[in-house]
Amino acid sequence: MDAERLGFDPERLRRVDAFVKERYLDSGKFPHAQLLIARDGEIAHFSHQGPLRENGAAPVDERSLFRIASMTKPITSAAFMQLVEAGAVAVDTPVHHVLPELRGVGVYQAGGAGVPFVTRATTEPMRMLDLLRHTSGFTYGFQQRSNIDAAYREAKLGERDGGHDLQAFVAALARLPLEFPPGEAWNYSVSTDVIGAVIERVSGKPLDRYLAEHLFTPLGMHDTFFQVPADQVDRLADCHVWDSHQRERVMFDPGADSAWARPPALLSGGGGLVSTALDYHRFCQMCANGGTLDGVRVLGRKTLDLMRMNHLPNRADLSSMSRSLFSETQNAGTGFGLGFAVVQDVARTMMPGSVGEYYWGGMFSTAFFIDPVERLHAVFMTQLSPSSLYPIRRELKTMIYAALI
Repeated sequence: MDAERLGFDPERLRRVDAFVKERYLDSGKFPHAQLLIARDGEIAHFSHQGPLRENGAAPVDERSLFRIASMTKPITSAAFMQLVEAGAVAVDTPVHHVLPELRGVGVYQAGGAGVPFVTRATTEPMRMLDLLRHTSGFTYGFQQRSNIDAAYREAKLGERDGGHDLQAFVAALARLPLEFPPGEAWNYSVSTDVIGAVIERVSGKPLDRYLAEHLFTPLGMHDTFFQVPADQVDRLADCHVWDSHQRERVMFDPGADSAWARPPALLSGGGGLVSTALDYHRFCQMCANGGTLDGVRVLGRKTLDLMRMNHLPNRADLSSMSRSLFSETQNAGTGFGLGFAVVQDVARTMMPGSVGEYYWGGMFSTAFFIDPVERLHAVFMTQLSPSSLYPIRRELKTMIYAALI
């Protein structure tokens, strides 16, 4: 790694690691941290700090596995776009053409909390576009903002071990109303899980098999999967959550006895994958290269261009479209593409960056961004939920850009 040759000040990159150690590791906020920065197809910086597991001697290293949660979404979206390229489906295809269970799903009018839902018909059909950009009208149960959220929680919709496989998940989802007509607003939701069901129906293959055959194997992402193989469990990091009552982080999923080492009920295209920083770096580099990596093409260049455009109605940003109480992005100056958040107005984000930069993160505080102007990308790994607890993403992004020379 030659950071200076790749346009970074090495001392300023060392400051990033020192900052993370002092503010987040020494204070006990995060259990560990890993940061990979690449430019022009080469890794400029790759640091590992902290133990892999609580009270364990093994440190986090380049082989460490992390639950990437919603960083699964861009991968699933890319897989869907492969099917678009094959002519098997289109971005504007009505969802019910592939998932007929969702034909006639209505928009919430009243009800919930033990009272039957009252709905009204949608004026326009939900399209694949709405799933990709989160304007479908679906939601997440953990948002806890409506009676529909409560119904999601009761049905355990979208949960890894909620008792639904992808097809049963779609059937259960069809029995509940939408929060708004498709295309009217933006709400962070199970939409990408529905995209996973679409991939299964269109391809005729289980989602895990499709991703392995069409993305992970061609891209050399050999450490990305929905279930950690038994002989690789020793590489899986502990995962923590913040306990607001105890005011400290507590164990959520120990690496040594992880739920991710067992078969999931739901193959969640929205949040189910485990991966490494190096594997996700390969995915990012494929995107940065316009769909190709090491001579293997998995997507067309113009398809990637389409994915990283802002597809919100009237080119709006999330500050005007979002009804969500939670997402993995700041809203101001940010649009949404086909699987990614997209920076539209750098000044409004109040962070350094570039127009056209695209990114996302996961609930366990993992994150990535790809900047096509500066030809760089970064991947950050740790394991603490919720991701909104600390401003680590803003801080890292600011310091990474400050290291450019």
